[in-house]
Amino acid sequence: MPPQPLLKVCGMARADNLAAVVALRPDFLGFIFYPKSGRYMGRTLSPAALAQVPPAIRKVGVFVDAPVDEVLARVAEFGLNLVQLHGAESPATCAALRAVGVAVVKAFSVGETFDLARLTPYLGNVDYFLFDTQGRQPGGNGTAFDWGLLAGYNLPVPYFLAGGLDLTHAAALRNLRLPGLFALDLNSRFETAPGVKDTERLRQFFTELRT
Repeated sequence: MPPQPLLKVCGMARADNLAAVVALRPDFLGFIFYPKSGRYMGRTLSPAALAQVPPAIRKVGVFVDAPVDEVLARVAEFGLNLVQLHGAESPATCAALRAVGVAVVKAFSVGETFDLARLTPYLGNVDYFLFDTQGRQPGGNGTAFDWGLLAGYNLPVPYFLAGGLDLTHAAALRNLRLPGLFALDLNSRFETAPGVKDTERLRQFFTELRT
């Protein structure tokens, strides 16, 4: 695990805002390919825009129950480094993507409780897990869950922590020592509108976590 969690900014949807967030040097940038999302980037960001992202920043495509062929087409078109599967995708779907060299993040929704046994079928079929707060939408609901539910995590797959992370959580997250914690996923709480990130709030969060 890294000494401090890596940082992912998810839900990028505008070229000018993308350039401003790239300047902050996150470790990952997330792009949502789910048309029902308010942060859907299909009409606003081109492959040429994503091509301007430096190689050191890994590009993550977020999909919800999309066919494997569609996911692979978007990986090739937009130069994605990882795919994040945020629906009810099976272990077999994850394995099919990994079999052709695509790194997979499988997301799980966490409510008041969470059964870690749900993850067992995915072992060996994913590169990372992502834990998000259960809500009306597959992601980006803006609320946090009880991180203590992950205190007993003992699996060999590192994970992204998502779900309403905010600038007010910065100090607690900097000192958070959960087993398996690999990266923090920032989205709706750092926006001025869906898909438009508040770069000043992000800068403050990055500074708090990285110093």
